[in-house]
Amino acid sequence: MGAMRKSGSWQTVWDDRILETAANDDDGAVSLTGLVEDEHIRISQSSISRRCKTLAEHGLLRKVGPGTYILTDEGEAYLKGEYDANEGVYLNNYSETNGPTATETESNSIP
Repeated sequence: MGAMRKSGSWQTVWDDRILETAANDDDGAVSLTGLVEDEHIRISQSSISRRCKTLAEHGLLRKVGPGTYILTDEGEAYLKGEYDANEGVYLNNYSETNGPTATETESNSIP
């Protein structure tokens, strides 16, 4: 089991289910239709659509077509507990060139 996930204050419990469903797909993709039919996701299609759009706005999913999203590197790292979705940064010693790590940004925050 991975480390504890660092959820964003903007997230709902369904976001993790949507990301987990994408991660379990061979190519990391999910469709709104597939999510609506998934027995582990018990919200309406309009709610699923809204959640996918929000996840894409925060960089955890990327829209690749009408009603189709793919898991991003950040989304995958989040599921492994290696990405802080609230701060939008990789955690610990995760060597990613896309942005600062949490330790680099902590010095800028109020104690």
